[in-house]
Amino acid sequence: MMENSPYNNAPDTCITKGIHKDIIHAVQNKLPDSGLLHDLADLFKLFGDSTRISILWALSESEMCVCDLCALLKMKQPAVSHQLKNLKQARIVKSRRDGQVVFYSLDDEHIRKLMDLGMGHIREPQFDQRNSRNGRKHIN
Repeated sequence: MMENSPYNNAPDTCITKGIHKDIIHAVQNKLPDSGLLHDLADLFKLFGDSTRISILWALSESEMCVCDLCALLKMKQPAVSHQLKNLKQARIVKSRRDGQVVFYSLDDEHIRKLMDLGMGHIREPQFDQRNSRNGRKHIN
């Protein structure tokens, strides 16, 4: 038998029973349409993999070919190529050909800014304390 808890209520029921229509109206006018929010979620999903983040960080430092990325990250070429393909399709990285060599770089400065913001956030002392309580470690 389920416990009678306010968390078991239907999703349209608020625990406090108070609706702030002025706040809802103000936020609703600034909320992007659902298609844009979906695209933004898809973008952030691409940042949810440490392999892709390593590739992006490397490319934020220098334009690189697949072989250079493989050597740097100690990864096999098919794995790196697969990730680059996904990142290129999402317009996060771009490529240019020089003879037989294809060089990759970040598509624009926004990508580096997103990574810098994320790194700044995880380096905050409050983040360190939360993650040390959860048994997680990270390297500065």
